[in-house]
Amino acid sequence: MANEKYSESFVLSEMDCCLGKNGFGQVLPQGDTPKHSTIGQLLQEAGGKPTVCTLEDYEQGGKGKARPEFIITFDNDPDTIIVVECKKTAKWHCSEKFDHPKAYAVDGVLYYAKFLKKKYNVIALAVSGERKGNAKVSTFYWRRGADQPESLTRLNILLEPENYQKYLRGEQITIAYSIEEIRNTAVMMSDMLRVAKVTANDKPIFIAGILIALQNKEFEKEYISATSLHSLTRRLHDAINDVLSDADIKDDRIKNILNTFENVASLDHFKTTSMDEDGSLRWFINELDMKIKPMMAHSDSSVDALGEFYSEFIKFSNGDDGKALGIVLTPQHLTDFMADVAGVNKNSRVVDICAGSGSFLVTAMSKMFKEANPDEIKEIRRNGLFGIEADPHIYTLCIANMIVRRDGKSNIFYGSCFNEKIADSLRKEHIDIGLINPPYSQLDHNELQFVEQLLSILSTRGVAVAVVPVNCALGNTCKEERERLFKNHTLEAVFSMPPELFNPAASVPPCVMVWTAHVPHPQGHKTFFGYYRDDGFVKRKPLGRIDAFDRWKDIKSEWLDLYRSKTEKPGLSVMRAVSHKDEWVAEAYMETDYSQLTEADFERKMKEYIAFKLLNNVTDAKA
Repeated sequence: MANEKYSESFVLSEMDCCLGKNGFGQVLPQGDTPKHSTIGQLLQEAGGKPTVCTLEDYEQGGKGKARPEFIITFDNDPDTIIVVECKKTAKWHCSEKFDHPKAYAVDGVLYYAKFLKKKYNVIALAVSGERKGNAKVSTFYWRRGADQPESLTRLNILLEPENYQKYLRGEQITIAYSIEEIRNTAVMMSDMLRVAKVTANDKPIFIAGILIALQNKEFEKEYISATSLHSLTRRLHDAINDVLSDADIKDDRIKNILNTFENVASLDHFKTTSMDEDGSLRWFINELDMKIKPMMAHSDSSVDALGEFYSEFIKFSNGDDGKALGIVLTPQHLTDFMADVAGVNKNSRVVDICAGSGSFLVTAMSKMFKEANPDEIKEIRRNGLFGIEADPHIYTLCIANMIVRRDGKSNIFYGSCFNEKIADSLRKEHIDIGLINPPYSQLDHNELQFVEQLLSILSTRGVAVAVVPVNCALGNTCKEERERLFKNHTLEAVFSMPPELFNPAASVPPCVMVWTAHVPHPQGHKTFFGYYRDDGFVKRKPLGRIDAFDRWKDIKSEWLDLYRSKTEKPGLSVMRAVSHKDEWVAEAYMETDYSQLTEADFERKMKEYIAFKLLNNVTDAKA
């Protein structure tokens, strides 16, 4: 059974605050204010909520003092407060005329606000329901002394209190990364687009185009007031064109995005859905504006929130979207680890020649920004990050990702990384770090050819870090590429990674290779091999692999320390001089303490070895 106390707990959790003193100010429950304070006097004047009362009626209500669920104050703005009213189910959200304050959340919070606005600017929040999936949220702003409240239609979610201040000041709101919020939004939007019959190819451009349009300040302010599909589509068209033109994106790419929105706007679903309904074009814009864009804009985030969103999105889309579009998101903790292995810092110039949605670039950018001053940040945005993406749909996602983060959009190239015109232009940029997760099992190029191309672009002694299938390290495949790599570059390290790292997107066991560019591998040079199979993550339905026991931070620290100090540790790392003909995995060189082995251990490992050979097409060399 629904309980209003659950609604109150839900509100505090979503707003990331607690009763009493917080960093921003106070959260006061049930009108618990000093009797002679201004807020207390106004609540006393309001009294208990009457059963029926119009917004224009300021007569005394019931007996005693009004008791809203919460009053929130701000230390930095004593003239503004938030008042919150909760109801246990969405059916008690609001009446038609807002004139039943005792029964409905919206009616009740506006009843309180009309008294509080005599002395304060009041942000009024009405919340009905007890959890994210079933709750309705309505937000109003009643300026001090104004006759009527303003409905903040865009704010249909609960935010941290400071974000309401930012919104009213016209600043970008920011939301900390939440996989739950991403998943919920992805499921909702996927279901809506399936109903609307938007095609698989149009979906990523549809999402990216909206995020691009929202970078236009005029569109960001005005889209919510659009009353017709025609006017909203026209504004969207103009905003996308303006933003991409300013970003020096080629006309044919702009035209491709604009054509997508013409196709979408022509669908019967959008033509027949009112602007005020869920599933309308305006609804999609607002969902991305309020839930995904703020995560992308979070200053401390190294997470590719857009990539995470789209990865979740295609899981729930109807049909073979994931296979058709070929997006396999690199796990965020892996991009973070690889960037640290590469030594990314504020002076780095970073490239990903298979950029996808931009995960590596987003992670690198975050690390570069953390130690940079404002002028250095501007330089990083202009000349610090580079990418190439061949898929036209995913390229648009990457462009949107970079534009929303106000970064490097003109340095993302559309085309093949093997296009020598593109590669030559990047070779002139003195790029010193490359991060890559190349596409697996391509017909025209194998994974090590992508690594070769990346190394060819880097400056001398630049560092390339690549995650590739482990069979690239075993010597039975890519033999010519392995020989060329050793002839031209130095293999510094190979880390054997968890077999299920990309689960369920890819079943091939991966490894991470570290190369120094344009320095031939010296004879006798010892390469570091890490047996980094346990990252502490475990599988949890429906979340996938997660750091459930908070082990990753310590594990990552140990992995990096072992690699940087080139320390050998039994069971984790070993140093060996190898040639291009040898196996490049720790498993081939680590010593085993046989005294600890049992017959069951031997049998299990033999089974694992046989299965490994079959999965990776490994054959024993002839004597």
